[in-house]
Amino acid sequence: MTIEELRQQINEIDSQLVKSFDERMKVALEIAKYKKENNKPVLDPAREREVINRQIGCVDESMAMYVKLLYNTIFDISRSYQQRYLTERTDLSNHIARAVENTPKVFPKQAVVACQGVEGAYSQQACDKLFAMPNIMYFKRFEGVLQAVESGLCQYGILPIENSSYGSVTEVYDLMRKHRFSIVRSVRLKIDHRLLAKPGVKMSDIREVVSHEQAVGQCSDFLKTLPNVKVTICENTAAAAQMVAASDRTDIAAISSPACAALYGLGILKTEVSNSDSNFTRFICVAKNLEIYPGANKMSLMLNVQHKPGALYSMIAKFAALGLNLTKLESRPIAGTDFEFMFYFDLDASVYDEAALQLLSELDAGPEVFTYLGSYSEI
Repeated sequence: MTIEELRQQINEIDSQLVKSFDERMKVALEIAKYKKENNKPVLDPAREREVINRQIGCVDESMAMYVKLLYNTIFDISRSYQQRYLTERTDLSNHIARAVENTPKVFPKQAVVACQGVEGAYSQQACDKLFAMPNIMYFKRFEGVLQAVESGLCQYGILPIENSSYGSVTEVYDLMRKHRFSIVRSVRLKIDHRLLAKPGVKMSDIREVVSHEQAVGQCSDFLKTLPNVKVTICENTAAAAQMVAASDRTDIAAISSPACAALYGLGILKTEVSNSDSNFTRFICVAKNLEIYPGANKMSLMLNVQHKPGALYSMIAKFAALGLNLTKLESRPIAGTDFEFMFYFDLDASVYDEAALQLLSELDAGPEVFTYLGSYSEI
């Protein structure tokens, strides 16, 4: 047979599949109505195993796993379809609606903002991109930023969350489980690392380089060319520059920014120290209460899925079934548990999208530990 004839057979089979799928989903909706009337849960594991085992028995062994995968997908779609019928708007949905209504229509130009580090830090530069007239309070640690926001000492906080060349800032993700906050905006900042030292110091004089661990990772290729130089981690790239400026030593340098060179009176020993010319860090702006500004087209969630095979796949299937684009998935181990993980999701999803709000209602009503981190836009 020709390829055209074979494809025609596929087309005819597909037509039958879609018709059968449509009929199946209509029956699934009737089952959802029955479950609602009789207060029964959507998930029925025993029934799903029964169906899969019966269908596997209809094919030879080589097709068994494919049939199982097919029916797992059908069940995921069917449960999502049933859940949409069963789930009423939750308190979270109402909370989001109130935030949309009560949040000012324009992002503030002036606010008290918490940043980690000292003057000249990249967090401060991100803050200046977000706010025209910020009153910045500096804290040594990322947790101090979140504590300042939680306590009301600062209205907003700025935190780095991921770098394009060195990955996620895992400490910030770990802190998300401990603190309550809302993401209100995010910003991508171009990172221009330089090697800074006191004026007159030469490259051959350097015996130690200080910087934040993220900056060290982002400049690892350059540092490998300095095998006899000690690398010391400090709390911030700006603090590293400040340390070098305050030191009596002439054999110490910092990986920091051009802004810190000017701020602390340091010279630039070397400009090309980053592993990549395209080096960006994404920062989030957090607030104590939920604020949703116009144009919010991103959404962040935090979930602890059940510790069993296929649990994460089933969760991701919910996003796919509603046509939502998952842009980031980060996992962090939960301390004190037997290999359980907290998952962080970023979605391209408008707060005005009914499908996205439906998903939030489903997750809020579901058995998983779920936290809605906010809806926001990125600059």
